Amino acid sequence: MNPVTSTGHTSVNIGATANLEVLDKFCYVGDMLSVDGDTDAAVEARIRIGWNKLRQLVPLLTNRDISLIRRGRLYSSCVQSSMLHGTETWPVMKENEAALQRAEMRMIRWMCFVHVVLSACFFKVKDRVTSKELRERLGIDDIILILQQNRLRWYGHVLRKEDTDWVKKCMEYEVEGSRPRGRLKRTWRDVVQKDCQARNLNREDAMDHGRWKKLIKIG
Repeated sequence: MNPVTSTGHTSVNIGATANLEVLDKFCYVGDMLSVDGDTDAAVEARIRIGWNKLRQLVPLLTNRDISLIRRGRLYSSCVQSSMLHGTETWPVMKENEAALQRAEMRMIRWMCFVHVVLSACFFKVKDRVTSKELRERLGIDDIILILQQNRLRWYGHVLRKEDTDWVKKCMEYEVEGSRPRGRLKRTWRDVVQKDCQARNLNREDAMDHGRWKKLIKIG
């Protein structure tokens, strides 16, 4: 039971005749924040925004007179970037990454005119083309690789801050008290540590901005 939402109160009095509404989730600077700390609502919101942006650009992104590479650049700049806004601090789960990839591949197939058709009992791709090949046609990287790169870029940025900086203090803060029963929620620090292990990175690497930039670069 969440201590914030289980009180039965709909607002919190902070004095000076000011009340704050109690919410399960809310939008802040374009990102959805949830009281339980997960990213499900944020992922759904960013995917929805990505589709809205894609539909605005359909006349260009599906224009056969424009090369696939140019369309890919436009997609990366306007659509993919809108889906990744604020993701540097997401404690993403596998299902969140899968949702982003599914949405992106539907968009890519639309741009490349590779359609999914309905058969008798299942969906199948009309033209058998791999996701990797479609991305290569457009000259774009996997959205999950970019998500990881953005996360590591932010991690390096925070590590290079002074120890007195409040952002760095928040990242390294250890909550006191006993742990709740059951499996612990995956935190952002868990995610970024796994990123570093996968790329064989350490905190010392991040102290050199130029070296860190090269180490986290895709490809």
